[in-house]
Amino acid sequence: MKLSLPKEMRSELKEPLGDVLPEVDESRLSGRVIAVGDMVTYHLLEAGVVPDVAVVDGRTEREVVDDEVVERWSEMGRAARVENEPGTVSRELVGALREALEEGGLVDVKGEEDLAVLPALVVASEGDTVVYGQPDEGIVYVPVDKETKEHARDLLSRMEGDTQKILSGLRNS
Repeated sequence: MKLSLPKEMRSELKEPLGDVLPEVDESRLSGRVIAVGDMVTYHLLEAGVVPDVAVVDGRTEREVVDDEVVERWSEMGRAARVENEPGTVSRELVGALREALEEGGLVDVKGEEDLAVLPALVVASEGDTVVYGQPDEGIVYVPVDKETKEHARDLLSRMEGDTQKILSGLRNS
């Protein structure tokens, strides 16, 4: 069971959901830190910030990441390995995010994690921070609050599939 991104929404999701900075800025981080993406996770770890949750897929901009990057984020310990096809949000991914938020760790995605930002915002608590990479620009910092949660839920609801079934039973949803 999954949600699929319609073509007409692709350009909308290219716009950053928060402030974009060229590097790690610890002053932008509060609550639990949820990192979505291999390189943003790597850069956080290199800056001495261990995310509470990291969602990775072994790729950056469709290319396989260097072994050094994988070795660095592998130190976090894997919470789950899930499948998630490109351009989708699977129920399995959402469940793994929820569990990782409770226990911490790495969600290793077979497929693609790009859209994991949206369910991360929905399942995170207000006061947490979701960070992800914006290609050729830097790191996007999204403070989780009522507005960002509602925006993420709205985006998910406009995807193809049954949003309620994908998100059903999730805490903070």
